[in-house]
Amino acid sequence: MSFRTRLSTFFVVIVVVPMAAMAFLVFRLIDDSQAAKADSRAAGVAGAAASVFQTAGLKASLQARVVARDLALVPVPQLPARTLILARQMGLARVSVRVGSAAIADVGSRTAVAPGVAVVASAAGRPSRTVTVSQLTAAGYAHQLASPGIQVVVRAGGRVLASTLPAAARVPLPTAPASVSIGSHTYRVVAEQLPGFGGGRIRVYVLADLAAGGSIAADRVLAAAFIAGFLLLAFFFSMLSSRALQSQLSRFLDAARRLAGGDFSSPVPTTGRDEFALLGDEFNTMSRELERRLAELEQERSRVRESIRRIGEAFASGLDRDALLELALRTAMDATSAERGRISARGSAAEPLTEAGRVGVLTGLDALIHEAERGALSGDGVGRASTEKLHLATVALGPVVPGGPTHGLITVGHEEPFTDADLDLLRTLAAQTTLALANVNLHYDIQRQAITDDLTGLATHGHFQQLLRAEMEEVRRYRYPVGLIMLDIDDFKSVNDAYGHQQGDLVLRAVADALRQSSRDVDIAARYGGEELALILPHTGLEGAYEMAERVRLAIQALEIPLIDGAGTIGVTASAGAASSSEGDKDELIAAADGALYVAKRQGKNRTVKAQSRTANVVGGE
Repeated sequence: MSFRTRLSTFFVVIVVVPMAAMAFLVFRLIDDSQAAKADSRAAGVAGAAASVFQTAGLKASLQARVVARDLALVPVPQLPARTLILARQMGLARVSVRVGSAAIADVGSRTAVAPGVAVVASAAGRPSRTVTVSQLTAAGYAHQLASPGIQVVVRAGGRVLASTLPAAARVPLPTAPASVSIGSHTYRVVAEQLPGFGGGRIRVYVLADLAAGGSIAADRVLAAAFIAGFLLLAFFFSMLSSRALQSQLSRFLDAARRLAGGDFSSPVPTTGRDEFALLGDEFNTMSRELERRLAELEQERSRVRESIRRIGEAFASGLDRDALLELALRTAMDATSAERGRISARGSAAEPLTEAGRVGVLTGLDALIHEAERGALSGDGVGRASTEKLHLATVALGPVVPGGPTHGLITVGHEEPFTDADLDLLRTLAAQTTLALANVNLHYDIQRQAITDDLTGLATHGHFQQLLRAEMEEVRRYRYPVGLIMLDIDDFKSVNDAYGHQQGDLVLRAVADALRQSSRDVDIAARYGGEELALILPHTGLEGAYEMAERVRLAIQALEIPLIDGAGTIGVTASAGAASSSEGDKDELIAAADGALYVAKRQGKNRTVKAQSRTANVVGGE
């Protein structure tokens, strides 16, 4: 729809339609006003008609009594002649005589109205005589009521008794107030129902000419002239405004097209200080700002590409898995201008995918996210899902091991569809993230191998030394005791000699498990070397260390270790030395516990001995 069409529609909606409605309302008010005036005149005449009718009826009643007295003793056969004489003598319009229920005489006009009735009661065997008299004909009655602009029609049933408007005799007239068109005139009709001869009813219609109360046509012409003048004036000014607006908008449209083509050199010409001139100034300012922002945007895009490249390189060397996953998600969102996203990953090939982080609001989007993730897992590594207001893209990270399941999924979303460039960028980030995660896992594996004994799962000798050194630093600072148990499997060489080294390895693992299960969560178990194990006991004095050593020794003594060949089980015992220190160094504490262990060996094995030496504040037994 063009701007001119919009303005025309606007003009019709805010000017023509309201003025048409106003014209309809004005004409309706004029008609209603004339109708109200006519109704008022007609109602007044109808009221007068009832009054005249009542007055004539009273007079007729008096004359009916006179006639009844005169006819009271007249024999029935003579009643018609006598009735005619009396009617002429008294100037009556109509006289009707009934003896009993029989009509004996009825003289005068059948259009007589406003009757009066007199009854001569029965006596001496004579039936009653009813005399009905009228001195007013319907024509006289109608002409008496008629006046300029007022017409009267008198009807009895379907018969017209009198009418001051001959054409009205052929037109059905309403009984309720309404308008009727007769010839070239429109009348408002008001009806009045009155009693007639013989118990019948007559209806008097009063017709008020609408034109008699004033000139409707003149009022309508005046109203129409006023409305037409207003419309012409409004149309004239709307055309002027339309041309001025179109001229201004054409200049803005041309400038906008130049901007769309990348031409920022031709500003919008502005004249005056009206709103359009101010809008033109703002448009020119916006054009200059847009040119500057485009240049900055191009520089920023170059910086973003370089940043993403550097971030990818940082992924390849990062070692913090959680931070790496969060950085991968935020980088993917920044690269695609997404407002929300989440990343899922698995720690190993056997573990399921779990959410490792999310940014933005994802409430209620589970079904849409799962659809995009299924597409990434079942397709070429990229899945998409969308609604009218949100678009999601998911990229799969590489497998944990070659041929295994994907390492994770990155899902990002925003309001605009993702371009092919966005998806390529997501693939690049996914490849770099996968490499970085592989480096992290490798680092964790190497780190774990460095501090954990592969056979027993306990801390290695080197890690034990580091942990005990750190613990002794805390001892010197806070002066709390730390206990140490040195434990050696009795006659372990004979197990290897009798059953083989594989059986010896099984014994070592079983003893290590007993050591772990018997100790506390805060205690640190380590393989000191060969078949010798150690247990660091923070915040534990000598008695506590001794009791813990006894618990461990008894747990080892209770072991039933299955033979590799399935031919039964074997049992082993262990000797232990317990020591404790609240301020000595680690080497002296190790020496004290180790010395107690050798005492236990010399005393017959399968026992626990407290350290005796007090060197370097190592607490010994009594």
